[in-house]
Amino acid sequence: MTSAANPRAPAAHDATASPYERGNLSDLLEAEGTISESRTQFLTPRQLMLLRFRRNKMAVFSLWFLAFLYLSALFAPVISPYDKTHRFNKHLYLPPRDIHIRADDGSWRRPFVYAVTIETNKETFTRDFVEDRTQQYPIQFFVKGDPYKLWGLFRMDWHLYGVENAEEIGPVFLMGGDKFGRDIFGRALYGARISLTIGLVGVSIALVIGLVLGGLSGLYGGLVDNLIQRLIEFIRSIPTIPLWMGLAAAMPADWPQLRVYFGITIILSLLAWTTLARVVRGKFLSLRNEDFVLAAQSAGANQWYLIWQHLVPSFMSYVLVDITLAIPGMIIGETALSFLGLGLVSPTVSWGVMLKDAQQVVEIAIHPWVLWPAMFVVVTVLALNFIGDGLRDAADPYADL
Repeated sequence: MTSAANPRAPAAHDATASPYERGNLSDLLEAEGTISESRTQFLTPRQLMLLRFRRNKMAVFSLWFLAFLYLSALFAPVISPYDKTHRFNKHLYLPPRDIHIRADDGSWRRPFVYAVTIETNKETFTRDFVEDRTQQYPIQFFVKGDPYKLWGLFRMDWHLYGVENAEEIGPVFLMGGDKFGRDIFGRALYGARISLTIGLVGVSIALVIGLVLGGLSGLYGGLVDNLIQRLIEFIRSIPTIPLWMGLAAAMPADWPQLRVYFGITIILSLLAWTTLARVVRGKFLSLRNEDFVLAAQSAGANQWYLIWQHLVPSFMSYVLVDITLAIPGMIIGETALSFLGLGLVSPTVSWGVMLKDAQQVVEIAIHPWVLWPAMFVVVTVLALNFIGDGLRDAADPYADL
């Protein structure tokens, strides 16, 4: 019956039908070879977009890496061996510890570290940490340590890894310690909570502003369009960093850090909506005279219904790409403000606050591991850019299939 009514309709019930005829995406992804245009006719636009995105190996890897980073930030107190404020006063600027699995006699062991002793370098008059290879201490997993409150709800003291008698033999610093003897790796995970979420929150605010103002500009035109476009041009004509600095300096110095966090988020979002607004305006101008929009207007649909039910869903893939590429700008903005001392300050931990220890070249030359937070910023921004590029290519799913 189905083939008689429509000979091109997919035989979903036919077990002998090919995965292209059934339109099953999971079967389609397992099929080998290049997908021809005739075989993509049974897939929905969402399936085509997902298929194209999954073919971009770098974008998929970046997505998994970013998910792992967000998950690590969520469980930062558990993964970090020490609390973000724990100081090891005997081990200031302790270099990254070497994890050994083979002893000096050639035998294989469970992961362990050697005890470290402090010696004074007679040439540079600096403290050097030397491994005492006569003392081996195995790394233990799921050990008790500094107490914390997971997500502000559960009191716990379990940590993923650690070592006994850390105060004497030296803590396990995978990325070294800072000038106060604090674990850089653990603090970077804590800092990811702010540096990563500030991008999501800021982009969400900018998304709402950009959709509303860009939609009004493209839908109504005339005086409304001129006013919004002149406002966008005025904001974009101001240098970004001086504007950030001016707005951040205007925040009261006695504000608590939570209020400063939201203040910086609002500042970054108020300056990031302009690009999205222009994209939305262009889409509205090109779509407002389409047949489906005119038909909805003839049926009595109001303007807000047209915007949210017809216009916005038709170009949501482009909006998704734009906000994905805007998150790195938010992260870099927070890092720059905190690095310059105009954003968050200690004891709040973010990647920008941690990078304040790397402001001097001499500091970097002697203790290069203090730059690890910068590597977190670079890798995160690259991952977000790769995901944005993958989504941008996937928005045109028929290309090169």
